[in-house]
Amino acid sequence: MSKVSVFRREHFNAAHRLFNPGWSDEKNFEIFGKCANPHYHGHNYELEIKVTGETDPETGYVMDLKKLSDLVKENVLNEFDHKNLNLDTKYFTNINPTAENIVIVIYEILRKKIDVSFDLGIRLYETDRNFVEYPVK
Repeated sequence: MSKVSVFRREHFNAAHRLFNPGWSDEKNFEIFGKCANPHYHGHNYELEIKVTGETDPETGYVMDLKKLSDLVKENVLNEFDHKNLNLDTKYFTNINPTAENIVIVIYEILRKKIDVSFDLGIRLYETDRNFVEYPVK
């Protein structure tokens, strides 16, 4: 059978601060610019989840997209939407919430919930022009 990729697109809003506590405020501003603002800043994130696998001969689905939507809502959106990623989530207590780290965290959350027979890919848009993807193949 041929493999097919299905996609689910979601949206969430979150605030964060890029900051290395081992650096001075000056160095943080030098490296992270306005993203190091001690009062945080926010983004309107766009999230794409890609699931690749063989279609089920009985349903014709790779994966039921309603089930994928529910999984993302329960495990990602409920954790991140309208939250301060640095302060309100357990995921970024010791990890700088860059787009690169956020996409890896989302992947790890969903990888535990989606059958390993499926390939999983995550793309996260921080702005219309800046996005990250994980894993890279």
